[in-house]
Amino acid sequence: MSVTASFDLLLRGGRVICPASGVDGIKDVAVRNGRIAAVASDILPTSAREVVDVSGKLVLPGLIDTHAHVYQYVSGRFGMNPDMVGVQSGVTTLVDQGGPSCMTLPGFRHFIAESAASRVYAFLSAYLVGGLEGHFYPQLYSPDGVDIDATVKSATANPDIVRGIKAHAEIGGFARWGIRVIEMAAEIGKRADLPVYVHFGQLWGLPESGANGEDADTILTRVIPLLREGDILAHPFTRHPGGFVNREGEVHPVIQAALDRGLKVDVGHGSHFSYRLARKAIAAGIIPTTLGADIHGYNTHVPAPAGTPDQHEDEENHPFAGQAKFSLVQAMSSMMALGLTLEQVVPMVTANPAKMLGRSEEIGALKVGMDADVSVLTEQDGRFVLKDNEKNEVIAERLLQPAFCLRAGRRFEAVAPILPHAVAA
Repeated sequence: MSVTASFDLLLRGGRVICPASGVDGIKDVAVRNGRIAAVASDILPTSAREVVDVSGKLVLPGLIDTHAHVYQYVSGRFGMNPDMVGVQSGVTTLVDQGGPSCMTLPGFRHFIAESAASRVYAFLSAYLVGGLEGHFYPQLYSPDGVDIDATVKSATANPDIVRGIKAHAEIGGFARWGIRVIEMAAEIGKRADLPVYVHFGQLWGLPESGANGEDADTILTRVIPLLREGDILAHPFTRHPGGFVNREGEVHPVIQAALDRGLKVDVGHGSHFSYRLARKAIAAGIIPTTLGADIHGYNTHVPAPAGTPDQHEDEENHPFAGQAKFSLVQAMSSMMALGLTLEQVVPMVTANPAKMLGRSEEIGALKVGMDADVSVLTEQDGRFVLKDNEKNEVIAERLLQPAFCLRAGRRFEAVAPILPHAVAA
């Protein structure tokens, strides 16, 4: 160790992929005072106080999970521990989708965003109740449960945390109160000048009165005209009615038109994900912009807080059936197993979500002067079984797993109990 070391830490010899800066090759990454100090070839090991050999590993900008549920305790069984989903899973930045509302955002700031080691943002719920108990009670999500003025005020007063608005466009809600909630959410996004992230695919069961003339396959065509450039269509590969693939097994033609006018697509993996439907959508040219994991307490094995509801419709079939644990990194493996390349997938969890959040100068890249948010992954070649909730199987010939990450230069090992293990074919 040199007494005149220039750097605190040197990640040496890994394959560095940084789409934002056009880097892809064997490089060293040096860290000083919690920030990226250099990205170059053959930095002298003696220039750093600590050297970590990452040869054979992938060194990426800190991964960004665009679909998290981490309002722990407040959202009941639904909310996960942010650092379990974040830094302990190799992910440095989380975007909570609709956990806090204009009424509960101060608690989210104090108890989650400011307390977690992971970097945490939120897409503020369009509904006053936010994500309480994972949207278990549909009657709370009617137009009467939306306050446009209050939500705009909350969002615009907290721009450091609130980076978008979350809403749902699905047949259970439409059968109850039509399209009005989505119209209100679109108005919030417009007035707050923030992107709206819209859940597609059935979330709630139909009321006793049935569909009331609504058709799940028409929801996309009615909602998309309300949205603006930069708004996000979530769950493109959902197994539930009302997604990108209609009941005839065809990809809605409105999707490509939506992408052409600047709307974005987030995978929102979770318990919605179907390999069968993903293949159809990808074959039709639907390549997601971002890749959120959508891990929550109803699709992951975590203890339920005492007194919370015993059953939820997503519980009967877990993601990766027989291997219930999953992660953002394994969602990356899923996309590669469906035929996308590593070079296509890495921007989905780095540069693209940073742009979506309006934070490209702060996260999503390995550039000198930025916080040293870095994810280090291992890559195994072989044959690995991945399963979805429909019990479809795909064989992944390359499996990614998190090794560790740096969050502003501080190292966290990938020790989250929710992380899956490799299952050989």
